[in-house]
Amino acid sequence: MADAAEAPEDTRALIAIDLGAESCRVSLLRWLSPALGQEPVITLVHRFPNAPRIIDGGLKWDLENIEKGLDLGLRQSAAIATEGIRSVAVDGWAVDYVRLDAQGAALADPYCYRDERTLAAETALHKTVSRSRLREITGVQLLRINTLYQLHADTLAEAQPAPWLNLPEYILTRLGGVPVAEWTNATHSQLIDLETGQWSAELFAAAGAEIALAPRIVPPGTIVGKLTGPLAELPAFRDTTLIAPACHDTASAIAGIPATGDDWAYISSGTWSLVGALLDQPENSLATAKENFTNLGAVGGKTCFHKNVNGMWLLRQCMDEWEQKGTHWKVEDLVQAAEAVGPPPGILDVDDPQLMLVGDMPGRINSQLQELGLSPLDPYPSNAPAFANLIFHSLATRYAAVLDRIAAHSGKKLKRLYIVGGGSQNQFLNRLTAHKTGLQVIQASAESSTLGNFAVQLAALEQTGNSTKRVSAAAVARWASRIPTKVLTA
Repeated sequence: MADAAEAPEDTRALIAIDLGAESCRVSLLRWLSPALGQEPVITLVHRFPNAPRIIDGGLKWDLENIEKGLDLGLRQSAAIATEGIRSVAVDGWAVDYVRLDAQGAALADPYCYRDERTLAAETALHKTVSRSRLREITGVQLLRINTLYQLHADTLAEAQPAPWLNLPEYILTRLGGVPVAEWTNATHSQLIDLETGQWSAELFAAAGAEIALAPRIVPPGTIVGKLTGPLAELPAFRDTTLIAPACHDTASAIAGIPATGDDWAYISSGTWSLVGALLDQPENSLATAKENFTNLGAVGGKTCFHKNVNGMWLLRQCMDEWEQKGTHWKVEDLVQAAEAVGPPPGILDVDDPQLMLVGDMPGRINSQLQELGLSPLDPYPSNAPAFANLIFHSLATRYAAVLDRIAAHSGKKLKRLYIVGGGSQNQFLNRLTAHKTGLQVIQASAESSTLGNFAVQLAALEQTGNSTKRVSAAAVARWASRIPTKVLTA
C-alpha cells in the first residue's frame, strides 16, 4: 500500500475505463476517509470478457457488447460512489478504430488488428512508400497491424471515406466528449511525423486516406468535455468531466509504474509483451530502425522505446484450442504444472508471423519445432504443461535479447525490470526472466494501466480550468507513487 496521500479539495470519485483485447474493466477511485490519512482506494467495479469474432466476413470487435458492458459498469459505479463522480477517462489497446457517420455514430463494428486483410494491404502500401521511408518519417516499429495499414485496407476495399476515432477516444465521444486523437494513441498509428508531431500528409496520401478526416491530436490529460446523455441523469454523473488520459493502455501502464531514476526498464505483459524503457528523446537511428524498435508517445512528452514481443496470446490461443477439445485449464494451474516440466529441448521464435495468427496454435508451434529440426510436442490437452513450459522459456529468452539491445541503443545501465499487466502474476515466467536477464525483476500491479489512468486524471484535474496544457511527467509520477497499487474487487 502506498503512503497516505493528500486528497484533492474535490474528493468526488474518479472512474478509469480500461479496454482490453480479452476483457474490459471499469474501476473506481474513492477518497473514503480524507480526514483520516486521506488515502484513496481503488475498486474494480465491473469486468467483462471481450474478444473479436467473425462479423460480416471479417474479424471484428463487438461494439454493442463493449458499450453495454461499460454502461453497466458506469451505472454500478454511480450507485457505489454516492459522493459523486468527478471524472471519467478511457484507455485501451491501440491501432483499431471506429469509422463514423455524419452524426458521429459507428458505421459498423471495427476491425480487429489481427484480421488478415492487412496482409495484402501491407504488400500494396510498400509499392507506394518504402519501408525505410516509412520508418524514417515515423520512428515506429513496422507492424502490419498498425492503423496505417488498416486505413489502406479500407482504401483497397473501396470503403467510403469517413471520419474515424481509435477505440478509447470513440468511447469518450459516446459519453459526451469532443472527438480527438490522444497523442500516445496516435503515435501507434504509424501516421505521425516524428519531427513535427503532427499527422503525416505523405503517409495519408500513400494510404489513400484523407488527412482531413483524421481527428485533432491532443496530449494526455486533455479535458474533452462533460458527460452527457442518459448517464448524466444519475445524481453521481451530474457534473462529471471527461478526460483523455494516456489513451494507449501501454502508455497508461508505464505511467502507473512508481519508479524513479534511469536504471529501469519495463515489460507490459499481457496479450502482447511490450519490452522497453522510457527515453527523454526518440531514438531513430539506422541501427534501431534495422532492429525494428519503436518510438511511441509517453506521458509528459517522453518516449516509450520498446519492441512488441508476442505475449500471453500464445498460451491463450493454445488454451482455447484445448477447450474446444473438452479440456479446461486455469492459467494458475497450468503455470504451476509447467514449472514441474524440465527445460525444453529448444526455444521458439515467439515473433514468427505464423504465431501471430488466430487458430490451431499447438499446430503452429509444432510446425516451427519441426522447421528447427526438433520433435513436435504431443498436441493433446493432457500435454498442455509442456507447451506452456516451452512458451515461457521462449518468452524469457526473447525478453533478455531485447533488453540487451535496449541497453546498447540507449546507453542505460539497467538494473531493475518492472513487469506490469496481467502477465506480471506469472511467477514462473518472472523467475525465468530474472534468470535470463540478470536484472532485479519487480512485479508491479496487474492493473497498472488503471493506476496510470488515474494518475493522469489527478494530474490533469489539479491544473486550473479546462486547460489543454500538457500534464508533466513529474506530476503524473507523483500521483502514481501516492495512489495504492492494490486494486480491490467490488
